[in-house]
Amino acid sequence: MTVVIKRLSLTIAAVLALAIGWLAVTSWLVNRDALRASIEAQVRAATGLDLMVNGSAEVSIFPTSHVTLHDVGLRGVTADDPLRVEKLIANLQLLPLLLQKFEIADVALVKPRVSVVRDAQGRTNWSPIAETLAKAMKPGSESPVQFSEIRVTDGEVIYRDESGRTIETIEDIDLSLAWPSISRSFAATGQFSWQGERIDGSLSVADFGAALAGERSGLKTRISSPNLKFAFDGATTAKNRSTEGTLTVDSPSLRNVLRLVGQNPPGNTGFGRFALKARATMVGPNVALGNVNIELDGNVGEGVMALGFADRPVVQATLATDNLDLTPYLMTMRLLASGARDWNRQLFDLETLIARDIDMRLSAGKVTVGSSKFGRTALGVSLKSGKLALSLGEAQAFGGTVRGSLGVAKSDAIADVKAEYQFIDIDLDAAGSELFGVRRLSGRGNVNVSLEASGSSAFGLAQTLDGTVTLVAQNGALQGFNVEQLLRRLERRPLGGAGEFRTGRTPFTELNATLRINDGVATAEDFRMEGPATRLSLTGTSSLPAREYDLKGIASLVTAANAPPGFELPFVIQGPWDDPLIFPDTESLLRRSPATAPLLDSRKARDAVRNAIERLTKGAPGTAPAAPPAAATPPAEAKN
Repeated sequence: MTVVIKRLSLTIAAVLALAIGWLAVTSWLVNRDALRASIEAQVRAATGLDLMVNGSAEVSIFPTSHVTLHDVGLRGVTADDPLRVEKLIANLQLLPLLLQKFEIADVALVKPRVSVVRDAQGRTNWSPIAETLAKAMKPGSESPVQFSEIRVTDGEVIYRDESGRTIETIEDIDLSLAWPSISRSFAATGQFSWQGERIDGSLSVADFGAALAGERSGLKTRISSPNLKFAFDGATTAKNRSTEGTLTVDSPSLRNVLRLVGQNPPGNTGFGRFALKARATMVGPNVALGNVNIELDGNVGEGVMALGFADRPVVQATLATDNLDLTPYLMTMRLLASGARDWNRQLFDLETLIARDIDMRLSAGKVTVGSSKFGRTALGVSLKSGKLALSLGEAQAFGGTVRGSLGVAKSDAIADVKAEYQFIDIDLDAAGSELFGVRRLSGRGNVNVSLEASGSSAFGLAQTLDGTVTLVAQNGALQGFNVEQLLRRLERRPLGGAGEFRTGRTPFTELNATLRINDGVATAEDFRMEGPATRLSLTGTSSLPAREYDLKGIASLVTAANAPPGFELPFVIQGPWDDPLIFPDTESLLRRSPATAPLLDSRKARDAVRNAIERLTKGAPGTAPAAPPAAATPPAEAKN
């Protein structure tokens, strides 16, 4: 047995030596022009395309068998030079080569440059090439060529529109193509660089010939990168430009993905973790998504969507979710500066209003915006031609209902803003706490807001704000102040000091307030609070740009019917919104004091002094007669 194995080994070695020797001899005897012509003929038979070799041709038979063609293009194609290959390397099969037959084992394209130019009708300079490939691969035109692998190294694809403007560039393409020489399928796997990011990708077509001819064929594709995972499994029909199947998208940052495709999301928060799974149907530049399951920043919803990419990106959606957190998106527009004592003067980023069109309908069981919690909510978002509209169909909030709309329109670098909202039967304490962080007013009431302004920043909006705010409330209380206790104390001792009155509460049965705003100045046209023991009225203004009060009011005790008017106390509110000064009218308190009231009238004071002097000097020895009484002081002088 050992002897047989040794003889077999020697026989194989001899055959190999003979083959190597024959290859060495063949390398000297081969007709290089015939070899080059054979390679071009086999490529033509496999693809239907004629190669045009503009550079030199190199032939190597030993130790490796291959043909290298330099500067290769496509013959007969004059428009836009769709393909240019720096080097085409055709590796030859060994056994046929021993018989002086030149058969390609596989092909390598080194630094190919693909140029795709799309016209206004949607056709490209590759459309006639695809038609040629389809004819070469249609059933009944079986090619005798058996090579089935094409490797691409350091390739580049440039996509342009009809004006020659470059839209996309894909670089550093390294792919392995399974050419359908035997089976009908086509597959490509490899890597490429796009927008500075290295991407792994794969593509498989079930019937490549049918796909090139525009007929229906199965299609699978996968894309994976640090920022995006994309998968599609379905079918395509190029004849009517339609594709349908299951689409899956996953990304740790939707913001980064949008930037990759040339879209800048607003603000700098939100648009993070994103996942989508849907049944997709694409016809031309439009994509319809059904059975959508979507996740964004922890928000999970389902519904239907439609995407359009004709002239500008268009997004339409109707989605439902159990819980919706809008904090990351609405908080990107900060009205207040970081110190919260001044309006934010940073310019608005209005370019995001014109980058795309959006029409969305959202319904949620619960909605969160910062510290505010809403119940069942119906929300609409519309963005078209630089105009944004947010409509709140109805939201359960603050124990009541909120509805209204917010509109923002771009005019050059200025934002025109208009807001109209109705707060119906809400808990005023909850609303004040969640919206403004203060708990000064309790009870239930209705608030109507109608405002409009124009500006390039939050400060600019405050300077131009116009509109009205009305409040009607019942059976509540003013928290932190006991107005009745203060009034009764000052009624007894006007100059005895107010003491500590910033505690307790002042109940009311009815509260009505109307603010009229003009060019950033709010005027209290009507502010009345009626309670079981006190009444309160308020007038004056408040500057929105400066965030300051300049108000005057009157607080009074309620008396019984037909009784004399109760004690009244004028007071003043001045200073910044976050820390105003509230103090009573000093002159009013002095007038109510028996000790100081006579001193406030200059005429009475002068008369009292003169009468005292006359009594002291009347009838004294050696004194002159008393001067006649002074003439009565005119009324105008008496006021000085």
